[in-house]
Amino acid sequence: MTIVQFEHRPGILDLGWGHPLPSLLPLGAWSGAGAETLETYGWQALTYGHPTGPAPLIDWLCAHVGDATPGQTFVTAGASHGLALLTQLLTGPGDVVLVDSPTYHLAFQILTDHGVRLVPAPADEDGLRPAETAALARSLGAVFLYLVPTFGNPTGRSLPLERRRELVSLGVPIVEDDTYRELYYGDGAPPALWHLANGHGVVRLGSFAKTVAPGLRLGWINAAPSLIDRLARLGYVHSGGGVNHSTAMTMATFGTSGAYERHVARLRDRYREHRDALTGALGVPAPDGGWFVWLRLPAGLDAEALLPRAERHGTSFVPGPAFYAGRGGGSDHVRLSFSHLAPADLIEAAGRLRAALPAE
Repeated sequence: MTIVQFEHRPGILDLGWGHPLPSLLPLGAWSGAGAETLETYGWQALTYGHPTGPAPLIDWLCAHVGDATPGQTFVTAGASHGLALLTQLLTGPGDVVLVDSPTYHLAFQILTDHGVRLVPAPADEDGLRPAETAALARSLGAVFLYLVPTFGNPTGRSLPLERRRELVSLGVPIVEDDTYRELYYGDGAPPALWHLANGHGVVRLGSFAKTVAPGLRLGWINAAPSLIDRLARLGYVHSGGGVNHSTAMTMATFGTSGAYERHVARLRDRYREHRDALTGALGVPAPDGGWFVWLRLPAGLDAEALLPRAERHGTSFVPGPAFYAGRGGGSDHVRLSFSHLAPADLIEAAGRLRAALPAE
């Protein structure tokens, strides 16, 4: 019986899946939070929820994130759901959306499901080039720019703070997917948040998929109150109440009890070990956060041509072109995930990948 999305292939240590290690999912703590939620809130945890999300979660979330108010927050069924909602409200068929190059590949279909046209934004090794991006946005009448600016998928890099500020100052409408912000492995905190309170036209997508569990299908949107109000007045919200209300209530308990902070601290320690195992075996620099290594291939080697050879050696990955709109780049890179396999398996997978590379 099929239950989960992941498909195990015998003999393959697959570095392509951006999924959590199953043993790191907080089964006991989440179960305890669910029981405490029902005991505390009773029937209110199981009925139709408030349109923008339940106050216990929104209040905790605003205090935790620290850059938004309750009036700037809407609870979603995850970041992908949030992106779909924003695209539904903000775009029409044929509108242009700029996307980072490279960026999260599964966002492309979410956007094109609504009939928009994707255009790659100008970027270099450090990320988006603000002045050129702003000029392109103006010339095409782009509705917004989509990017994963912190520990991005697939690169693991973060857009430098000065470039973030320049994008905002140039008036580029931004939808940022902030899924990986709390998975940092250095001594310092991740780069600063956009300043939503200043009304700069930045919309943030958040998710508990990576920090707690993807099966919760729970996240949020931070945006201007006018946009939050439009989200709350959507027909399906009016019909069914707030999104994923019971899970949102349990998440509020999980957060306020301190279980969330303890769990995420454990994730950082464990995923740091995973990251170090894979990058150490490959002899490449370690990203500061996230789940991925963006591996440059030897000169002249094509990522898509390498894939079947790697699978014959017992490992797999996502070829770089998947992360470019129109597949217009990335043939010299592959994305490797270090989240889904244990450190020993990551080291073995790295050895298999190295064995698949042509001899120099």
